[in-house]
Amino acid sequence: MPEKITLDQFVQKMEALHTDMTAGSFKHGEYDQRLARIITELRERKLDADRGQITETLNELQTRGIVTPSVRMHLQNRMGLS
Repeated sequence: MPEKITLDQFVQKMEALHTDMTAGSFKHGEYDQRLARIITELRERKLDADRGQITETLNELQTRGIVTPSVRMHLQNRMGLS
């Protein structure tokens, strides 16, 4: 069984995605593809945290501007938190 993803690893992936997006490094649709890859990895490997920790992390990411409210809701839905 693959090793679970830590919250720190998840945050690093989302920060890297945000950095690349704001730098204009993506072609059309590439952000969505990379986000989908992250979500798939989360579903396959699972996140090593409980619901409260995940929700708190998503709140922090949104507050810091790393994810938009719509991306946050999408992540919540895909992780089964809503």
